[in-house]
Amino acid sequence: MLSRVRSNAPVLSAAAVIAAVAALTPLAYLAIRSFERGYDTVWQVLWRERTAELALRSLGLAGAVTAACIVLGVLGAWLVVRSDLPARRVAAVLLVLPLAVPSYVSGFTWIADAPWLSGFSGAFLVLTLVSFPYVLLPVAASLRSADPAMEEVARSLGKTRWQTFVLVTLRQIRPAATAGGLLVALYALSDFGAVSLMRYEAFTMGIYTSYRATFDRTPAAILGCVLVILALALTIGERKARGAWAARSSKNAGRAVTVVPLGKARGPAVFAVVVLVVLSLGVPVFSVVRWLIIGSSAGVDMAGLLAATWGTVTVSALGALFAVILAVPVGVYVVRHSGRLARGVELASFAGHALPGITVGLALVFFAVRFVPGLYQQTPMLAFAYAVLFLPLAVSAVRTAVANAPPVLEDVSRSLGKGRAATRMLVTIPLAAPGVLTGAALVFLTCAKELPATLMLRPTGTDTLATELWSKTDISAFAAAAPYAAVLLVVAAGPALILDRFLHKGGM
Repeated sequence: MLSRVRSNAPVLSAAAVIAAVAALTPLAYLAIRSFERGYDTVWQVLWRERTAELALRSLGLAGAVTAACIVLGVLGAWLVVRSDLPARRVAAVLLVLPLAVPSYVSGFTWIADAPWLSGFSGAFLVLTLVSFPYVLLPVAASLRSADPAMEEVARSLGKTRWQTFVLVTLRQIRPAATAGGLLVALYALSDFGAVSLMRYEAFTMGIYTSYRATFDRTPAAILGCVLVILALALTIGERKARGAWAARSSKNAGRAVTVVPLGKARGPAVFAVVVLVVLSLGVPVFSVVRWLIIGSSAGVDMAGLLAATWGTVTVSALGALFAVILAVPVGVYVVRHSGRLARGVELASFAGHALPGITVGLALVFFAVRFVPGLYQQTPMLAFAYAVLFLPLAVSAVRTAVANAPPVLEDVSRSLGKGRAATRMLVTIPLAAPGVLTGAALVFLTCAKELPATLMLRPTGTDTLATELWSKTDISAFAAAAPYAAVLLVVAAGPALILDRFLHKGGM
C-alpha cells in the first residue's frame, strides 16, 4: 500500500499554506496595530482588570453555549437519523432551519417580547438556539455513515440500547461532535449581534466600544489578538478531544441504519423536538409575521427589497465559492498528512472565525487601502472577508468528508499510474463532494447573516438584507424591517434544504 502520510505533496501543501496565509491576513493587521506603539502599551492593555474580566465572561458564555449545543445537537441528530420519531424528515428540516436566523434577529424578537431576558441568560438562550445545528449537521452525517456492525456486536454481547449508545455510538460520533462544538465556541466568541442586544459585556462588545470611544485603534487591536489566542486555544483543545483518529472504510459502511423504536419515550421525544423548534424557529418567525401584518398598510419598498435580495445572494455565493476554494486543500491536507505543517495550517484556518466581523472589516480596509486600493469597497474584497471569517465551516465539512472517504481507493488510483494531483481530483474530491457542498451551503447561510464586515466593506450603493434589516431596526422601524427579515429567512432556507437533502440522501 502506498504511503499517504509521509509522501510529499508539494502542490497540495502549497495550496494549503496559501489558504492559511489568506486566513491570517487580518492577524497581520492586528499585530501591526498592536505593536505600533511599543511593547509597554501591549502589556498595559493586557494587564488591565477589564481585559481579564472580558476574557472570563466570553469564555464562560462560549463554554455554556457549546455544552448546551452539543447536548441538543447530538440528541437531535440521533432522533432524526436513528429513531422512529414521527415525521423525522420534517423534523430534520425544521431543526436545521435555525441556521437561517441571524443572532441579531433572534435577539431582537426575544428582547422585544421579554425585556427582562437580558445579560448572560439572554445571550446564552439566543446563541444556543441559533447555533445547535452546527453540531446537529455533522453528527447526523456521522451517524448515517457510521458502521452499524459495531453497535450490533455490542447488542449481541448483552449491552442495553443505552449502554450501546454510550459505549459505541458516542465514540463513533465524537470527532463530528467536537468539530461542531468548536464551531459553536468560535461563533459564540465572535458574535456581536446577540451580546449587544442582550447587553452582555463580552469581548466583541469591548472591542466595539474601544473602536467607538477613541481614534486610537491600538487597544482594540490588542483585544482582538487576545480573542484570537482564545480561539487558537479552543482549536487545540478540540484536536485533543477529538483524539487520534484516522479515516477507515468498512464493507459494512453505507448499510441502512438500524431504526431504534422509542417506545414509551416517543411522546417526550416529540414534545422536546416541538419545543426546540418553537423556541429556535417559531418565535422569530411569529415575530416577523406579526410585524409584517402591522406594517402591511404602509406598503413595501419592492425595488429596495429586490435589490437587497440580489446583493445578498451575489456576495454570499461568491463568499461561499472563495471559502470552498481555500478549504478543499486544507481539508485534504490535514487528513491525509501529519506533522507540524498540517497542524499549523489547520490552526491558521480557524483563526479568522474568532475575530469579530468589524475587526476583519477594518483589517481588510487597512490592507486594501495600503496594498490594493482598486479592491477597496469592491465585491471581491467583501467575498474574501466572508471566506476568512467562515473558512472553518467549510474546512470542518471537507475534513470530515475526506476522513470518511476510503483511503484504499486513492492507493488503487496511485497503483494504476495516476499522479497525486490526478488522484486528488479524480478520486478524493468526488468522494468528498457531499461534504464540500455541505460546507458551501453552511458558508452561504452565514454570509447572508453577516453584518459588521458587510457594513465596512460593501461596495458603495450595494445593500444586503442584513444591512437593510439592521439599519431599520436601529431606528426602531420594525414594521419596515420585517420584509427584509422575512426574505432573509427564505433565502437562507434554500441552502438549509440542500443540507437536509445530502444528509438524508437515500431516504430515511
